[in-house]
Amino acid sequence: MTSLAKARTLALLIPATLLAGAWGFQLIGGYPPCEMCHWQRWPHYAAVVVALLAFGTARQGSLSKALTILAALLILTSGAIGAFHFGVEQHWWSGPTHCTGGGFSGADPLRALLAQKIVRCDVAAWSLFGISMAGWNAIISIVGGLTTLTLATKRR
Repeated sequence: MTSLAKARTLALLIPATLLAGAWGFQLIGGYPPCEMCHWQRWPHYAAVVVALLAFGTARQGSLSKALTILAALLILTSGAIGAFHFGVEQHWWSGPTHCTGGGFSGADPLRALLAQKIVRCDVAAWSLFGISMAGWNAIISIVGGLTTLTLATKRR
């Protein structure tokens, strides 16, 4: 198997596996996603589509390579969003006020409080070894995206 074929495989398996895990936690585990969790999913959805296109163009080497590199960059994008989200959960920096329980704007703070979403972005719903789902997404996506990018750009 060539390094590009390995990269294509990773470009499909990494986001598909992470999305399956996220959906499993949501539908089976009962952990509804916050808004920032959804932000992390979008690049993975796109990466799956782009990786499938890379498989479909495997005989067109340069196009398949470009699509694989794009998928790797999308995976890295999700990892960056996950790292930011993990920082919000750890209270290292502030997240969007509409999903972190921060500032209420408007004349009626009670109405603003009641209108807020229940799932907060700054509270980890689940963690393993002190690392939340957002943190695990960041680690897996960054390492996996860099590995995919390295394999896709490797000279023969």
